[in-house]
Amino acid sequence: MKIFLKFTTRIIYLIIGIILFMYFYYSGDDWRTASRQSSGIAPNALLTNEAVVQVYGADAWSWRGLFAIHTWIAVKRSGEHFYTVYDVVGWRVFKGQPAMEIERDVPDRLWFGKRPTVLIEHRGERAEHLIDAIHRAALSYPWKTEYVVYPGPNSNTFTAWISQQVPELELVLPWSAIGKNYID
Repeated sequence: MKIFLKFTTRIIYLIIGIILFMYFYYSGDDWRTASRQSSGIAPNALLTNEAVVQVYGADAWSWRGLFAIHTWIAVKRSGEHFYTVYDVVGWRVFKGQPAMEIERDVPDRLWFGKRPTVLIEHRGERAEHLIDAIHRAALSYPWKTEYVVYPGPNSNTFTAWISQQVPELELVLPWSAIGKNYID
């Protein structure tokens, strides 16, 4: 019994230590002042004539970034000098707006200070074909006005929906895209 109590006490201390580490490691983050500038990953829209489709993922904000990513899609048609970004964000719902947004934006922004990575990229004629399919799929997204961190629907549910509706995108979301299985 004494060994069991000693082991249990160590486990409790370990859990408390992990929680304190996560709190102090991420407590300095302030979403209001975190950088949202371009990470420089996307091809310059002014210099790139071909169509581009990129799906991005970046660590979620705050301590959630230890476990989960936020995903979004950026597209640029051939000849256009801007990107259109397809994104789902929870704070919009809290303001009475739809969670889903389609707008001209910086495609490769830091996600509240976290550098994104490109999960998949298509260029040229293939990308041009995918852009219309992505747009149609986004318009048919069934949870445009809903957002729940877990189990979804969230940004990863949206990206998984697009991937399911547009299999030619050939997107496989990583395990950390929590919410991707909500549509199942």
